[in-house]
This record gives sequence, C-alpha cells and structure tokens, in this order.
Amino acid sequence: MTNFMIIPGLIAKLLPTDYVGFTFFVGCMAMMAASAFFFLSLNQFDKKWRTSVLVSGLITFIAAVHYFYMRDYWTTFQESPTFFRYVDWTLTVPLMCVEFYLILKVAGAKQSLMWKMILLSLVMLITGYVGETIDRPNAWIWGLISGLAYFVIVYEIWLGQASKLAQAAGGNVLAAHKILCWFVLVGWSIYPLGYMLGTDGWYSGIHGLGLNIDVAYNLADAINKIGFGLVVYNLALQSQKD
Repeated sequence: MTNFMIIPGLIAKLLPTDYVGFTFFVGCMAMMAASAFFFLSLNQFDKKWRTSVLVSGLITFIAAVHYFYMRDYWTTFQESPTFFRYVDWTLTVPLMCVEFYLILKVAGAKQSLMWKMILLSLVMLITGYVGETIDRPNAWIWGLISGLAYFVIVYEIWLGQASKLAQAAGGNVLAAHKILCWFVLVGWSIYPLGYMLGTDGWYSGIHGLGLNIDVAYNLADAINKIGFGLVVYNLALQSQKD
C-alpha cells in the first residue's frame, strides 16, 4: 500500500501513515510561522538591527515556500526532492552566512568577510549538488570538496577573522556569535551525514543505520533556520535594551 493518493485536479493527498511527508508539512508551517513572527517584529527595532531580523525572516520564508513544493513533490512521487532542496539551500545558506557579517558590523566587519563566507557556502552547496545528482560515481570526491568548504567556514567563525571580531565586540554580540557557531558546527553537520546517506563511497556502511535522509534534513532545516533567526532576534532585542 502506498502512502499517497493522486486526486485529479488537486495536490496529492498526504496520508496519516506518511511520516516523511508529515515532516515536510510541519517544516513548511513552522518556518512560515517564524517568518510572520520576524516580519511583524521589524518595527520594534532601529535600522541598526532591522536588516538582521529582516534577513532572518527571509531565510525562513524562502524555506517555507520551498517546503510547500517539496511536500507536494514527495507525496506525488515518493522521491526525495533533491533539486528543490538544493535551490532552497543555495538561497538560504548564504543568507545565514550574511547574518554573521551583519551582527559583526558593530565590531568593524568588512564586506570582504561576507563575500568570503558566501563564496565558501556556494562552493559547499554546488559541489554537493554535483556529487549527489550529476556525477554520482565520483560522489566522494565532490563530497570531500564540499566538506572542506564547510570546515573552512567553521574555522573562520570559530578561530578566524569572524571570531576575532566577535571577541572585540564582546557582550551580547559575542554571546550570540558563539551560539550561531554551535549551530554551524553541530546543526549543519547533519547535511554531510545526509549526503553520505544519499550517495555511495568509502562511507557506504552508514546506509545500514536505517535513517531517512529527508526526515533528517527536514528536522535539521527547521531547527537550524528558525534557531538562527531566534538568536539574531534575541541579540537585536537585548541590544535595544542596553
């Protein structure tokens, strides 16, 4: 018995037994609600922090739209919506990198830092897409390049220029920066794991873990993107009070 039903002229029906489709639906609703929260709160902040909160809302809104389409794709074909997911990431992950620049502007962050992190995130995503969809026989090579770009981002925010700027800013900015760093180090680590679940290579042994790649991605996306935004929102709120 399948977990979906095609209704002529309508979207595919999501059945109660389809737990994967359920995570797509919940992810869409959660990120849409977060977007409304961030957008409706903009007026309480001055220009210094408004852009940061706006970007948080854009991240979750873009993700919500893509999850709406990914949910329909899954329920119709019962296949992982890899293309839509990478389009979502290509738009939202660089914006998450922009958040680091925006909160560190108070410490003198330059646009070169922003563009460096955006470039690294695009390398990480584009090579991941190539390995997962275009050149699957060499997925481990593309995954290695993608992973290296990820670890350079991790180094930059934990030990590099971004870290030094956060130390110079101190206070609320430093505290928020550290939390965002943990999101990248721990929260983003689910993505290379998902990549290994979806491709073949020296790591193929983890395929027997019984994990579903879409459930892992959906939960990670909701936690990372909404969590990122809430950290930025709280930083803006605390800075307004100081």
